Amino acid sequence: MQQVTLNTLKETKLAGKKIVCLTAYDAGFARLLDKAGVDVILVGDSLGMVLHGENTTLKVSMSDMIYHTRIVKAGCERALIVGDMPFMSYASPAQALGNAARLMSEGGAEVVKLEGGAVIADTIRYLDQHGIPVCAHLGLTPQSVHKLGGYHVQGRDEDTAKQILEDAKLLEQAGAVMLVLECVPHQLAAEITGSLSIPVIGIGAGAQCDGQVLVLYDILGITERQLRFSKNFLEPATSIQSAIENYIKAVRSGEFPAAEHQY
Repeated sequence: MQQVTLNTLKETKLAGKKIVCLTAYDAGFARLLDKAGVDVILVGDSLGMVLHGENTTLKVSMSDMIYHTRIVKAGCERALIVGDMPFMSYASPAQALGNAARLMSEGGAEVVKLEGGAVIADTIRYLDQHGIPVCAHLGLTPQSVHKLGGYHVQGRDEDTAKQILEDAKLLEQAGAVMLVLECVPHQLAAEITGSLSIPVIGIGAGAQCDGQVLVLYDILGITERQLRFSKNFLEPATSIQSAIENYIKAVRSGEFPAAEHQY
């Protein structure tokens, strides 16, 4: 199978086709996702919640991310690997460069993901100048959960929506190669997707994004509570593999996310 690259994702966006992304945290699940044809595997700091049992992602360390990215990479031949930079691992451009370099050289990530708006523009620019591809993350940013006052939809009011749109444009100009939009109204996500030349991957951001990402454990019904923007694809599938394949088909056909999965 031909390896997915950033050029592949750009071509997919230009062709009006959907990009399929899922999280994985180990080689076994990564192998299943890769075999099924997932385009992007996100090694998310969500592992703090789904693997470690924490209420937030804040306790995930750089060592955790390097370890899990490395074992996910071991299970992949085709998918593009995006690794999360954990909480406070990119507080300055210099710190971000050192940690991003480790996540790529030791962990095998091909893209690193940072949360935040204009405040991280200089950091993205600095990483880009050093040849490190960055996926930005706007909307609900889990590492800022305490500042946000919980896990709430972002961009419902006009001022916040305008700020998210402006941040998205700024981060693309700074050198971001991808953008994850989490838990924003679908109209705002559609406007942002149409305004950017880079791929926009949504989670709880409606069907108009260039692609979709979900937490693997959510689509398998393993997590305690099913979130509105997610769906258990293991029902009525007969195996984990078929559930993953059903998710891929649903995203590519536009069947998922449906109206009930968006804000």
